Amino acid sequence: MVSGVSATVNKSDVIEALRSVDDPEYPGISVVDMGMIDGLEICSNQVTIDLLTTFSGCPAAEMIASDVAEAARKVHGVNGVEVRRSTHAWDTSRLSETAREAMARDFTVAVASPAQPAQCPCCASKSLVEQSLFGPARCRAVHRCKTCGEIVEVLRA
Repeated sequence: MVSGVSATVNKSDVIEALRSVDDPEYPGISVVDMGMIDGLEICSNQVTIDLLTTFSGCPAAEMIASDVAEAARKVHGVNGVEVRRSTHAWDTSRLSETAREAMARDFTVAVASPAQPAQCPCCASKSLVEQSLFGPARCRAVHRCKTCGEIVEVLRA
């Protein structure tokens, strides 16, 4: 780098840095794969990130925003970071395939979507029966698989 000339911040570098920030409920699944980055703008090496939590009352929202800002600040050339809360509603269509697979494999969590029923993460059956609308988090319900008998959490759309 030439003295007095700052590097141009690349959007893909910021996204890559944000992949190091995990959703606190799902260690190993990034906020990028969770679909929580709703927007990213770079102007004069100032980065503005719109953060979308999985539900509006997320108790970890400030912690996630702080982790996102810290990760973005580490990108070469970034002069400042602003993280804003997005006004959009998050839904399961935002999840990457990587996130869906990790949720099933690592957390025994199925993902529901309006287009198709959730699939049991243990046996792949689509015969889940809701046992309780209220799970360990506001966005998850408890189901039982009629095929294998396992109790699983279902992340709702």
